[in-house]
Amino acid sequence: MLRLASLRADDRAIEGLPVRLVIALVVGVASLSVMLNMLSGIEGLAVTELDAKPTPEVVEPGEQEIDIAVVDPDGGTVADAMVIVDAGTASLDGVHTATTNESGVASLTIDPDLPPNERRGSLEIDIEPPAGSEYEDRRENTGILVVPAD
Repeated sequence: MLRLASLRADDRAIEGLPVRLVIALVVGVASLSVMLNMLSGIEGLAVTELDAKPTPEVVEPGEQEIDIAVVDPDGGTVADAMVIVDAGTASLDGVHTATTNESGVASLTIDPDLPPNERRGSLEIDIEPPAGSEYEDRRENTGILVVPAD
């Protein structure tokens, strides 16, 4: 009887309950998030990173035409993506843009130049994915190397 009376009078057990519930909820949501990210078959939650494949990858200073294919991780090309080529460590006369055709390739005419006393430079490529697509371009893309014709 003494034991039952002491349990009825003890109200400390309820103090930690809300904190424990919040912790359990946070751990459960975090675990669910990790498990969903590990599943590769869920297309609706994932986006696909794009990359650029310039041809040629190494150019000389001077005006020339280059083709840039926009590809997904599986190597498939992406149509209607905007390709943006800008100066990196090599100079370029403005920003050049083109949209990929149905084959996933954009053609641009560029005129890169190297700064004085530099033996090489680079041009940066950015991609604007097609509107309403599951693609994104957050990582750095393959660039274009500019070297003199020695």
